[in-house]
Amino acid sequence: MELAQRMLDVVAAVPAGRVLTYGDVAARAGSRSPRLAGFVLANLADEGTPWHRVLRSNGTPAPHLADEQLARLRAEGVLATDGRVDLRRYRWSGE
Repeated sequence: MELAQRMLDVVAAVPAGRVLTYGDVAARAGSRSPRLAGFVLANLADEGTPWHRVLRSNGTPAPHLADEQLARLRAEGVLATDGRVDLRRYRWSGE
């Protein structure tokens, strides 16, 4: 399976109310490149991909999508404090 498709499959598997980082997505897909995960989500994801469940390594959303991303996460019960999601609380373990 192509790496980009594996990354999209990882993101599609994240349940509502949970998040991953770009690095998590990359690692689970067999890559060392969080930037590639970001590129794949920005350019190859379709409308059904839950892109909003992927955050930067410090728990913050993509700056240009912050309002929409945090609103979508809030609707799923993921709360942010000062624009940052607590990864210890909301990071998906894959189980």
